[in-house]
Amino acid sequence: MKLPWRAALEYAETVTITGASVSDALMAQLSKHFDEEGIVELTALVAFQNLSGKFNSALDVPAQGICGLPDRE
Repeated sequence: MKLPWRAALEYAETVTITGASVSDALMAQLSKHFDEEGIVELTALVAFQNLSGKFNSALDVPAQGICGLPDRE
């Protein structure tokens, strides 16, 4: 069984990929950790983050520095 955060991350990644479908197996894993309301809320958060990223990218809005990522070497 996947940990709740792994199932949520796999779901978020799948939803983010244009044209990808959420499999019955993934939904079953997700349903082991989240109720229907939780899945709807997770879906809304993923959708909002995708919208926000595309919006900011299209308008060249710089990062606000809220989430610092380590420098890549």
